[in-house]
Amino acid sequence: MQPPPIPNKDAENLRTLAICHYVVSGLSLLALGFLVLHYGIMRMVFDNPKLWEKAKEPPPFNPAEFFHLFQWFYLIFGVLIVAGAVLTLMSGRFIHRRTNRTFSIVIAGLNCLHFPFGILLGIFTIILLTKDSVMRLYALSETKTLTDSA
Repeated sequence: MQPPPIPNKDAENLRTLAICHYVVSGLSLLALGFLVLHYGIMRMVFDNPKLWEKAKEPPPFNPAEFFHLFQWFYLIFGVLIVAGAVLTLMSGRFIHRRTNRTFSIVIAGLNCLHFPFGILLGIFTIILLTKDSVMRLYALSETKTLTDSA
C-alpha cells in the first residue's frame, strides 16, 4: 500500500492567490460604486446655484462649468477601475489554469499601484510566480495542455 501523496504547497498557494485575485477584482468594483456615489454628491453641490449664493465671496470660477470639465476625470477613473478589475480577474483565472505567467506578473506590477490590497496582491503574486518550483508547475501544465490538445 502506497502512502498518500504529499500535497504540493505551491499548487495550494497558487489556488489561494487566484482566489485573492477574484476578491480584489470584486473590491475594485466596490470602489467603482464609491466613485459613482462621489460623482452624485459632487454633482448636487456644483449644479446647485442656491448653494453658491450663500457664500461670502463668489467663487473665482463658474461651479457648473468647472464640474462639466471635471466629469472627464470621473469617466477616466471609472474606465481605469473597470479595466483594472477585469485584468485582475483575468490574471486570477490564468493563475488558476497555470497559463500566461508573464501576463499575471505584469498585472501584478500594475496592481501595486492600488493601495492597500493591490500592493499586497501584487507583491505576493510576483514573489510566488518567480519561484523556480512554480515556474516548473507552469511548464508542466503547458506540456500537459499541449499533449491533451494533440
